[in-house]
Formats: sequence, C-alpha cells, structure tokens
Amino acid sequence: MARQQKRIASCLLFVVLILSFGSLSAHTINYQLEKAPVNDVVWFYLNLGYHHILPEGVDHILFVVGLCLLSTNVKTILWQATAFTVAHSITLGLSMKGIIVAPSSVVEPIIALSIMFVAIENLMVTELKAWRIVIVFLFGLIHGMGFASSLNEIGLPRNAFLTSILSFNVGVELGQITIIAIVFSTLVFFLGKKPYYRQRVVYPISIAIAVIAGYWTIQRTFFV
Repeated sequence: MARQQKRIASCLLFVVLILSFGSLSAHTINYQLEKAPVNDVVWFYLNLGYHHILPEGVDHILFVVGLCLLSTNVKTILWQATAFTVAHSITLGLSMKGIIVAPSSVVEPIIALSIMFVAIENLMVTELKAWRIVIVFLFGLIHGMGFASSLNEIGLPRNAFLTSILSFNVGVELGQITIIAIVFSTLVFFLGKKPYYRQRVVYPISIAIAVIAGYWTIQRTFFV
C-alpha cells in the first residue's frame, strides 16, 4: 500500500509540473472569470466539480456506490476513491491542455462499462483484492476524459488554469466523499457485519447497477 501511495503521488506531481509549465491551451476559454478574484475562481470550479457529481453525475454516483459495496473498511473505500480522483485529475488536465484527445463516442461507453465491471466484480468476488485499486485507477483515467468533455463546455480562464483544474477536482472529490459517507453511514456501518449483508444488500444493489450500466453501454454505443 505504501508503494502504491508513492506511485500515485509521483504521477500527480509529474502531471502538475506539466500543466504548470505547458504552453498548450486547447480548452475553451472562460472570459468571464479571467479578471475575477482568485477566491471567486476557486469557489466557482469547486462548486462546479461538486455538482458534477451531486446531483448531476448519476453514472459517477453509481460507480462510487459500487466501490463502497465490496469492502466494509472505510479506509479501503477512501483509498479506491483517492486512486480514482488522482487518475481522473491526470487525464482531465492533459485533455484540457490538448495533450490527449479522445472522442466522447468512445469515452462514454467505456465509462458505462467500467461501472458495470465494478458491479459484476462485487457479485463474483467476496473480498477486495489489492489489484482493484489499479483497476479503479485505470478507470479513473477514462472518467477524467469524460469530465474534460463536460468542463470544456464552460471553459477555463487562461490565467488560472491550474487553480481551476485543482478546484474542480477538489469539488469532485468532495462529492465522492459525500456519497461514500451516505452509503457507509446508512448501509455499511449498520449492516456490513451482518451475515446476510452480501445476499440482501450487495447482490441486489450491484445487480441493479450492472443492469443500468449495461443499458447505458448499449445506448451510448448505438444510439448516441
């Protein structure tokens, strides 16, 4: 776990350096915030990131709920969420800089598939394996490109690119933590140790998530 923490921190530091000194500016420009005080910029994108998860990001909500079901250890759940956040922060920043580009017609079906994968894994595996954090990290890279597509509709101020990106990601993380807090306090904390927890809680919720995600996969592949 310590080695994974160092790798995640190194990846994030590397990307921050790229975004700090990179000269590319492929993103839409938010002219309204270019002359705004830093506090206003931080609050705007923090709020935007939070609302992108709650209440607007139904697919991301189901993904995080799926992450909460396999383990009853809150630290393990939070580590999954952190790996996901670091990963989507990387691709979000690189996408907004134009360093990587992926069409939404490819990204959105994969996001749906990632939700279905996590839900199905909850049904097939009885305990969380260490490699799941790696899987969650890889899925986070895909989700970050989805975030970039939405964020580019609003744009970023040129003189506060890094501030805006970090604020948005903090908002996303706070949204995820809110979901985790709700799921953990209402389900995991009270029912996680019960012998019927998997049969009556994990299975039905995971099946519902898998069915919804499967529908989204078909819809986003063939009808969008």
